Amino acid sequence: MTRRLYGLDPSGVSGLFTFGPRIVSFEPRHRASDEWVVPGFIDLQINGAFGIDVMSASAADLREISRRLVTEGTTAWLPTVITAPLDQIEGVDRVIAEAMAAQKEARRAARAAGTRYAESAILGMHLEGPFLSPHRLGIHPSLRLSPKVEALQQVVRLNTLRLITIAPELDGALEAIRTLAEKRIAVSIGHTNASHEQAMAGVAAGARMFTHVFNAMPPIHHRAPGAAGAALSDSSAMAALIADGVHLHPTMLQIAWRARGPGGTIFTSDRVSLAGSTRANAALFGGRVSARILDGAARGYDGTLAGSIITMLDAVRIMRRYTDIDPRGIMDAGSYNAARVLRLDDRGNLLPRSRADLLLFDRQLDLKAVFIDGQEIQ
Repeated sequence: MTRRLYGLDPSGVSGLFTFGPRIVSFEPRHRASDEWVVPGFIDLQINGAFGIDVMSASAADLREISRRLVTEGTTAWLPTVITAPLDQIEGVDRVIAEAMAAQKEARRAARAAGTRYAESAILGMHLEGPFLSPHRLGIHPSLRLSPKVEALQQVVRLNTLRLITIAPELDGALEAIRTLAEKRIAVSIGHTNASHEQAMAGVAAGARMFTHVFNAMPPIHHRAPGAAGAALSDSSAMAALIADGVHLHPTMLQIAWRARGPGGTIFTSDRVSLAGSTRANAALFGGRVSARILDGAARGYDGTLAGSIITMLDAVRIMRRYTDIDPRGIMDAGSYNAARVLRLDDRGNLLPRSRADLLLFDRQLDLKAVFIDGQEIQ
């Protein structure tokens, strides 16, 4: 079934969107509208939400996260796994694969029956570790694994791996980045003590993103800009920001946005299971870390940040409060750039033949409607 929707595209042009499961066309029309149409958010870093922890979840649990994420405007996501023994990571990989297969079948069945399918797509795993700097672990445990030979081969064999965070200064890391890039697994630089030169060598080797810029990196020094300085430079790798106003001071959000702008920025929530939950504390990351909500974020009991409690929509609203972000920037940083990191050209944009996973906003950024496969969810 084909639908038509009047609205403003992210450039502010009013017109008629025609779409079925995929976008058919956009025809500019001179008709007043107060509603914006943008692609659904793509969140590349979710450790859990709604009381569910990714590393201890079942396939049904992951699909429950998907059903609830979509009501917030997130239409695709990467379940995120932190540093753990590789056999445990393999177990989570199997669960993610099971959830992805179940989603595929449910979506096919809904299409055949002409019913609505209302889940945020699980795109695969973001493996945040285990090849991280022992000096910038944050909440991660220390395994001190080098990205070489057997360990790297075991990681490459993960069926659902789409994105991996690596510290590029580790022995063997640059070759590992090249190997992963050749296999079309996106690499992000993070949890790193790298110099600026080492970080840029990681980008040259094929890294496509910087994980939660400023967090778990050396602070910028005027003679030693480090990985954070590399992330803010005119780099081919995107700068991912946790825009909750806690992980980064609002002034740093402004600096990062002015440096990279809509063309080089990605918003990630870095949510944990406490987000969207009534609980004030929980065991996170497969029970490895006890955490609580304190001062607007999830923290270990020693005060170390363990993740955020925001939605992607919260991130957009916070950025609007402190920067000059416009709907074009919302589209790019909220979805398009994430799709580019994963080499996906059928989502995160409003071009013909792309998936009709769409959001409708008013000018106050209130979410008016969410469409999955061209159908409005209830």
